Amino acid sequence: MQDKRQFYIGGAWVNPQAGTDTDVIDPSTEEPCATITLGGQADTDAAVAAAKAALPGWMHCDPALRLKAAERVLARYRDHADPLAEAMSLEMGAPIDLARSSQVGAGEFNIRNFIRAFDKVEFDAPLGDHAPDTRIIREAVGVCALITPWNWPMNQITLKVIPALLAGCTMVLKPSEIAPLSAHIWAEIMHQADLPPGVFNMVHGDGPGVGTQLSGHADVDMVSFTGSTRAGVAISRNAADTLKRVHLELGGKGANILFADADEKAVKRGVLHCMQNTGQSCNAPTRMLVERSIYDQTVEQAADIAQSTQVGPASQAGRHIGPLVSAAQFDKVQGLIETGMTEGARLVAGGLGRPEGVNRGYFVRPTVFADVTPDMTIARAEIFGPVLSIMPFDSEEQAIAIANDTPYGLTNYVQSSDGARRNRMARHLRSGMVEMNGKSRGAGAPFGGMKQSGNGREGGIWGIEDFLEVKAVSGWDMSDA
Repeated sequence: MQDKRQFYIGGAWVNPQAGTDTDVIDPSTEEPCATITLGGQADTDAAVAAAKAALPGWMHCDPALRLKAAERVLARYRDHADPLAEAMSLEMGAPIDLARSSQVGAGEFNIRNFIRAFDKVEFDAPLGDHAPDTRIIREAVGVCALITPWNWPMNQITLKVIPALLAGCTMVLKPSEIAPLSAHIWAEIMHQADLPPGVFNMVHGDGPGVGTQLSGHADVDMVSFTGSTRAGVAISRNAADTLKRVHLELGGKGANILFADADEKAVKRGVLHCMQNTGQSCNAPTRMLVERSIYDQTVEQAADIAQSTQVGPASQAGRHIGPLVSAAQFDKVQGLIETGMTEGARLVAGGLGRPEGVNRGYFVRPTVFADVTPDMTIARAEIFGPVLSIMPFDSEEQAIAIANDTPYGLTNYVQSSDGARRNRMARHLRSGMVEMNGKSRGAGAPFGGMKQSGNGREGGIWGIEDFLEVKAVSGWDMSDA
């Protein structure tokens, strides 16, 4: 059992002042693997106070110093790649090969892209030739509460900590209490990067505890949260009394639209993307909309791919999917699979229960439903498991209507060899991102959604600007320009 009870506050590891201990559960075995302390109000207050004390010096230092700090973080991150992969595999069930490649790789990718984008940020510039003595200054929002989820730990931590750091903000990180071990290593990376004390702080806790204390704290200027839409609503309400900025990256229910002229790999690509990370990704393409002329063959192909998808322990090498993260998540997914069957969707792969031969661990069967209608629960709820819903469409207009008929708006996908059609679809789909023909968004592209998928954007220059305030100054002394 690992002991990870300490917090990182004011540049040092400290013992909790309040709070209660809780176990971290290995989802592959259902056994405790570590102990952390869920902080109390005194711990939250201490972390916020340390960040507030460090803010003036950090926000007003030469931006080049902040860039150097981010570069030191990148170097230390690479040094800790193996321990980070092992921690994420243990705590949230990512198969070790996926943890080493995608989970760790996402963090390095983000850090590198923020460093690349930093030169594009204009911290201090004239308004324009028509008003040279009006100055536009971009400065740090202030003390930021960064609340991150368990499903892509390093991806989400780096998407928040690094732009906040570069913008000149100081911060308190509250990682998910379900997957805190990698965050503990991250805090050590930040310590080794030789930041001024108080610039980065970390307190473990849950949403009702430390999460609520941070989002309502009078000395916190901004909350950046990634998680469920339900929790995002609660955070927004709690933050309203202090009128702090709230950035939300929330749920999704992505539509993957397959036209008859889609390439031959489109179905396999879509099914595997849905199942990746055991379906626990907010941008997963969980609704497959298929042009009717290829519907039957697509359903058959998708079922075959799901049935051939292997499930195994997170510690096992290979290209399988691991367990769901927790007992609560297992029960939720099982309940939604049962609801899909009850409401009349046609089960063509997977179903209830664990895979054959498995009797412990939060493992589920890769599941595909056909003949799903837009009003069914499985077509509307974010399942967050390896469950795909397939439905037919007859026209481009109908596909757009079905895809947009959701409270979410994070990522949609289009598969077609007709470039003009793809472009039309991209313009009409109501989502923050549209990915077409399996082409990933370019490095530094913004990540974020519309509607109940949240607000703000993460990644690249957009991610840094989300942590900046804009100040207009008139009567600027041009001799100091």
